[in-house]
Amino acid sequence: MTRLAKPVYHLSRLLLAAVFIYAGVLKGTDPIAFAGQVANYQILPYAWNYLVAATLPYLELLCGLLLLLNKRVRPAVVVLFGLNLVFMLALTSLIVRGIDIDCGCFNPGAESKTSPLAALWRDAGLLLLLVSTWLLRYRLQPADKN
Repeated sequence: MTRLAKPVYHLSRLLLAAVFIYAGVLKGTDPIAFAGQVANYQILPYAWNYLVAATLPYLELLCGLLLLLNKRVRPAVVVLFGLNLVFMLALTSLIVRGIDIDCGCFNPGAESKTSPLAALWRDAGLLLLLVSTWLLRYRLQPADKN
């Protein structure tokens, strides 16, 4: 193992923690606006938009806090990896259907908008950070520790 593995692991873990804590707090402060953003994707039944808006911010916040505290990192990464993949599929669906909306990732009621393509690229970067965090955590810790 190189001497670089440990700092890269901690940097990627902390970057992910910051991103998901920030996103969770912003979405959690205005769940109604976030439910509207979820509804704009035109994928879920009406009631599910509110369910997603009521739970997703807290799941992101919890996973971000676990990453920040360096506790239960692997389960947090697995959850965030799954959420990120689902979100990337939803963004791809928007692009294919030609729907140009704000992704609603970080500030559901903001004036500035993030296009689906820009959000897809950002999520690809987050996916790389998640993979590197998973792989480096696996190399730094024995298999029985999370």
